[in-house]
Amino acid sequence: MRIAVVLEERCQPDRCSYECINYCPKVRTGHETIVKTEDGNGIKINEEICAGCGICVDKCPFDAIKIINLPEELDTDLIHQFGENTFRLYRLPLPEKGLVTGLLGANAIGKTTAVRILSGEIVPNFGRYEEDASWKKAVEEYSGTALGDYFKDISKKSIVTALKPQYVDKIPAHYSGMVEDLLAGVGDDYERWVEMLDIEDTLRSKVTNLSGGELQRVAIAATTTKDADVYFYDEPSSYLDIKQRLKAAEVIRKKSEENRVVVIEHDLAVLDFLADNVHVLYGSKGAYGIVSHPKGVRKAINSYLHGFLEEENVRFRETEITFEKRAPKSQWHSKPIVEYNRLIKEWDDFVLETEKGEIPEGEVVGIVGPNATGKTTFVKMLADVIQPTEGEIKKEIDVSYKPQYIKPSFDGRVIDLYRTEINRSINNGFFQSNVLTPLNIQDLYERDVANLSGGELQRVVITLCLGREADLYLIDEPSAYLDAGRRMTTAKVIRRFMEKTNKGGMIVDHDVYFIDYVSDLIMNFSGVPSKKGKGEGPYDMRSGMNNFLKDVNITFRRDEETHRPRVNKLESRLDKKQKSRGEYYYLK
Repeated sequence: MRIAVVLEERCQPDRCSYECINYCPKVRTGHETIVKTEDGNGIKINEEICAGCGICVDKCPFDAIKIINLPEELDTDLIHQFGENTFRLYRLPLPEKGLVTGLLGANAIGKTTAVRILSGEIVPNFGRYEEDASWKKAVEEYSGTALGDYFKDISKKSIVTALKPQYVDKIPAHYSGMVEDLLAGVGDDYERWVEMLDIEDTLRSKVTNLSGGELQRVAIAATTTKDADVYFYDEPSSYLDIKQRLKAAEVIRKKSEENRVVVIEHDLAVLDFLADNVHVLYGSKGAYGIVSHPKGVRKAINSYLHGFLEEENVRFRETEITFEKRAPKSQWHSKPIVEYNRLIKEWDDFVLETEKGEIPEGEVVGIVGPNATGKTTFVKMLADVIQPTEGEIKKEIDVSYKPQYIKPSFDGRVIDLYRTEINRSINNGFFQSNVLTPLNIQDLYERDVANLSGGELQRVVITLCLGREADLYLIDEPSAYLDAGRRMTTAKVIRRFMEKTNKGGMIVDHDVYFIDYVSDLIMNFSGVPSKKGKGEGPYDMRSGMNNFLKDVNITFRRDEETHRPRVNKLESRLDKKQKSRGEYYYLK
C-alpha cells in the first residue's frame, strides 16, 4: 500500500518551478500523476498511478512531499484521513474504566487527532474523506467490537466527555472573567480539586491575569470538575514545575478511580508515575500515525526509548535513547569561567538571594526548583539582561542566552535568520554534524520563522543560541513544546556540545529526565513562589538532586533496563526505604 502526502505548510509553489511535476516519469509519459490544484496554491498526487520512484520527493526544494510504502493489512485499520494527500491515522486507543491510558509519541503523529475522535469532536471517516462522515457509519464499521460499542455510545450521547485542551494559553481569548466563576459554572465539586492543585489564591483572579502554570492548573480543575464519563488531558504538565506536575498527576489518578481517563504526556517521569497502560504512536510526522496495542507503562516507555516495538516487530527510530552512568563530578577538576559572590535582586513584591558560587568550563549546571522562585531572574543576571541589586558577577566572557519565552520576531526564513546571526556556525562541519543534523534543522531552512510550530521554533532558537560564539550558554526551559524523543535528543546535543567545545552551560528545566541526562552539577532554588526565592549551589548531582527531591518529597530509582529515572510510588516500600536513608536520588 502506497500513500502520498503533501505537507501543505511546506509546499510553496510560488517559490519553485514545479520540479515535482516536471521530473515525474509518469507525467512525462502522459499520465496525470501529479497536477496543480485548481486554486494554484499546491499540487495533488494520484496515489493509484504513482510509481513510488521518489523522484518528486528528492526534487522538491522544500521537502513538502512524502511517498511512503505501508503494509497492505493496515488499510483495514485506517480510522481517519483529513483529505487527499493528507495525514492518516491508523487504529485507536480504547479507554478503560478505572485506568489511566497514556498516549506517547512524537508531535504531529496523531495523538491529538485520536483524542478528538474519542471525545466526539471529529467523526471518523475511515479514509472516505469525500463522503459525509457519520457516527452511524462508524458504528457499522466496527459493529460487534468494543470500539463499535464506544462509537454507539458517542452517537447516542450516552457518554459525556471532558477535554483539557493542549494550548491552555488560548483560554483567556475565550473567557476573561474570574476563575471562581469559571469553575462554578462547570460544576459544584471544584473546591476539592482546587485544594489538591493548590490554586486557592487564584479564585478571585481574572483568567486574563493568570500565568501559564496557573492557567494549566485551572484548566485541569475545570476539566476534572465536569460531570463526565471519559476525561481527556492533553499535555497536563506544560508550564508546571515538578511538584505541581505530581499534584496534577494525583488529581488525574484520583479521577480515574471511577471513570475512564486518557492522557497525552511528553514528560516521561510524569507519564510513568501517572499511567497504567500506554499506547505508543509511531509513523511519519504530518503523514501518518499508527496506534500500537496497549502496553504496561514501564514496557511502553522502555520500548519508546529503544525505538522498537517487540510485539509489532517495528523499529520506528534509528537510534536508542540511553541514560549513561557517569562519574561523579567531585572527581573532576575544571577551572571556573564565572564566579559570583552573594547576589540579591529586589523587585517591588519579590526578592531573590543566591549564595556565592561558580560555573566551571566544559560542564553543564542544571537549575531546578519551583516556579516563581527566581530561576529565570538568576539566569537573566548572568546574561546581563538585568543587574543585581547587591553583589557582583565576575566574568570576562561572552554569553549566549535563550530566554524562557520565545516569539517568532524575525521576518523571513529560518536560513535567512541563521545567515544573519550565525552564518559561520552553519557552515562549520562540527556544528552541522553535532547540532544541525540531530535536531533536523535543515528540514526547516525554507520555512518562514513566523509559521513555525512551538516545537519547531524551540529547536530553531536552541540552535541559534548554540551557534553563537560564546564561553557560557544559558538556556531557559529548552524542553518546552518538544515531544519526549526531541527532548532527549536535545539534551544529548547540548551535553555533547559542551563536552566537545569545553564551554560552560546552565540549563533551567522542569523535566527530570532532561535535567538528569544533561547535567553535571545541580543548582537548587526554593522559597515562597512570587514572594521570595533562594538559590544554592552548584552541587554535585547526588547532593543537588537529593536536596531538590527531598523538598518535593519524592524519590527516584533507576530502571534496570534503560537506567532512566523512575518516580517511586508514594509510601511504597522502596520510597520509604530511600527516605529513611536520606537517598532521594537513587540508592547507592
